[in-house]
Amino acid sequence: MPMEVKDVMGRVAIAVLEDTSFADIVAAMKRFAVGAVTVIDADRRPVGVVSEDDLLLKEVDPVRHPVSIFESRKQRRAHEKAAGLTAAQLMTSPAITVTPGTALRDAARLMHDRRIKQLPVIDAVTRRVVGTLHQHDVLRVYSRPAAELTADIMAVLPAAGTYSIEIDKGVVTLGGRVRWRSEAIAAAAAARAVEGVVDVVCAVVSEQDDLVVVPPL
Repeated sequence: MPMEVKDVMGRVAIAVLEDTSFADIVAAMKRFAVGAVTVIDADRRPVGVVSEDDLLLKEVDPVRHPVSIFESRKQRRAHEKAAGLTAAQLMTSPAITVTPGTALRDAARLMHDRRIKQLPVIDAVTRRVVGTLHQHDVLRVYSRPAAELTADIMAVLPAAGTYSIEIDKGVVTLGGRVRWRSEAIAAAAAARAVEGVVDVVCAVVSEQDDLVVVPPL
């Protein structure tokens, strides 16, 4: 069964209000050992995120260069953040969020594509923050018990065939026998798609090869 964010997420969200000062944000990050904090409004709904990168602009751009007509929107925003004093002025907005029911694979893809180390998790109905998903939470799938992995793999293998499964440090050796070679390939692909599988070694024996291409005469 595909894993969801709720299966690995942290149930505590480190959040600050929009008027939280620069110094208090730094203190919160240090106290809770996090690289970013979610900025919430009075109803606990995320409106943005302040990361260490946002705060470092204060050091990178100490001169607070005046805005130039030749600057890009990104450069102007960086100058504004460098001069910011509160969470609302420092944050990257809008906040990119997921819900507890978001597929873990989709959340991982989002983090990778956006280069985000953590995501606020919000309730699907109230939109209020209910937790946080960190990169290390996602990586916990690779420490799943072998028995749990075996059960999930068996559940997705094609019905036509007999299979054996051996797991060593997340690497699955898939054995057994099927009629067609295409079924063996499909079985290996299905096993590889299970969360927590590092790789698959396919040792499934096929009785007939249905992938042979006959060259034209």
